[in-house]
Amino acid sequence: MQHRDILHFIGKLSLRKLLNLVQLRSSYLLSTLLQRPIHWGMPMSLSIEPTTSCNLRCPECPSGLRSFTRPTGHIQLELYDYILEQLAPKLLVLILYFQGEPFIHPRFFEMIQRAAAKKLYTITSTNGHFLSEENARKTVESGLDRLIVSLDGLSQETYSAYRKEGKLQEVLAGIQRLVKWKTKLKSHTPHIVLQFLVVRPNEHEIPALKQLARKLQVNELQIKTAQIYEYENGHPLIPLDLRYSRYKPDGQGKWKLKKALRNRCLRLWQGAVITWDGRVLPCCFDKDAQYQMGQMPLHSFRQIWKNEAYTSFRKQLIQNRRQIDICRNCTE
Repeated sequence: MQHRDILHFIGKLSLRKLLNLVQLRSSYLLSTLLQRPIHWGMPMSLSIEPTTSCNLRCPECPSGLRSFTRPTGHIQLELYDYILEQLAPKLLVLILYFQGEPFIHPRFFEMIQRAAAKKLYTITSTNGHFLSEENARKTVESGLDRLIVSLDGLSQETYSAYRKEGKLQEVLAGIQRLVKWKTKLKSHTPHIVLQFLVVRPNEHEIPALKQLARKLQVNELQIKTAQIYEYENGHPLIPLDLRYSRYKPDGQGKWKLKKALRNRCLRLWQGAVITWDGRVLPCCFDKDAQYQMGQMPLHSFRQIWKNEAYTSFRKQLIQNRRQIDICRNCTE
């Protein structure tokens, strides 16, 4: 975060939310110390999936591969409002994406406006293909706090190596429209983040990327490592420069995560994911909803958050995280 964005984030806090943060952190620390799940408080961060639909076919994404075993669709505003009603009083951050391209949802701007009205710090991520003149203006007017735009190549060739069926010039034009409307409307939001997912075909472009970010006048540049599903035997998308890789050779002809997998994860204490059809998931690595903790509105969020399935999952995580398959490719 940059200075102005930090101040804007702090402005979303309340005494109730601060007390909730203290409960979450203290119960997490006690749980790791005692090796048993203790949980106080409600989520401070929540991801809601507007849609599973996407216009691109990225090779390491279930939406792009069209490989979901769960149903696909758009969240209904009735369910969305039901979720906000239960969680907004203690919630601080609302992330309006999980799988799919959020701007495809026909009522996406209404979703942002309803969350902004409840003083939530709102974030979304886009591949940038839907930032038309009208949508760029609506994005600025909606009250969205942070917008992550994925730009994974500086030429059409390198960009489409990962963003299959994407058009680089459309993304660049969309970013320029956003910056223009922020200036025109004299708005400090959204905080525009240019995100670059480093893979082997684009890693040589990183020096030029920094110049482009300055030229586009985005607020922030994030260089991100790519998650690869089948990495153990190496993969053509793993960068040659291992500074930009999540993986490294294990010395025996295989590859492994660079970061050791610890039996702890703050995500399971302070956040959750809710799919478009109300399935509550433990974290964003559960892309195909293998570990469904419950479903709304069949049960309230509080009932799901404190139920036996969630408690059992947290217990397994702090005692033997390697047994959980979605955790084995995690950098947290």
